[in-house]
Amino acid sequence: MLRFLTAIPNKKQMVWIKSFVFLLCLIPLIRLIWLAFQDNLSANPIEFIERSTGFWTLFILLATLCLTPIRLLTGRVWQIQLRRMLGLFMFFYACLHITCYVWLDFSFDWADITKDIAKHPRILVGFAAFILTIPLAMTSSNAMMKRLRQRWKQLHQLVYVIAILGVVHFWWLVKKDIREPLLYACILALLLGIRIYFKSVAKPSK
Repeated sequence: MLRFLTAIPNKKQMVWIKSFVFLLCLIPLIRLIWLAFQDNLSANPIEFIERSTGFWTLFILLATLCLTPIRLLTGRVWQIQLRRMLGLFMFFYACLHITCYVWLDFSFDWADITKDIAKHPRILVGFAAFILTIPLAMTSSNAMMKRLRQRWKQLHQLVYVIAILGVVHFWWLVKKDIREPLLYACILALLLGIRIYFKSVAKPSK
């Protein structure tokens, strides 16, 4: 078992790992489709879909942010190959989340949407987080990485801002029981803390 956990996957194994993670990321969507066909999306299906897609957006985002701390703590780098796919799945579920909001919830009534965003800070924060994900998704290819070079790394630092906004959006959405958003806030703080430690405290002085 220990050997399995510490082994570095070869190319063929990496293909299987990526395929497995890809299928795992599709499960929330398949579940929603299945529940819809079974007419089992709760008494408020629109809210159910919004909550589900929002949850998985944040969950996959935090999973993506785990990859670098794993490298920093263990020295292993193969899991970084999953980062792009996870990031794009995060964007995919974010798109479903925002589409459910503007289409199913407001029927593309942009006047009412604008009023709702201005009235509820949690919506404004969530919408801002989504807007920031767009340039990251658009520049996720190898071609854009080569074209932007150092600017690509600087641009993709936005993922930390997105994560903070996502947690705040979730926190403000919950009215009473804040245990779940508090858990995500603690996880995010831990992941950011590991990065800060290795970038500053653990960095050898010249």
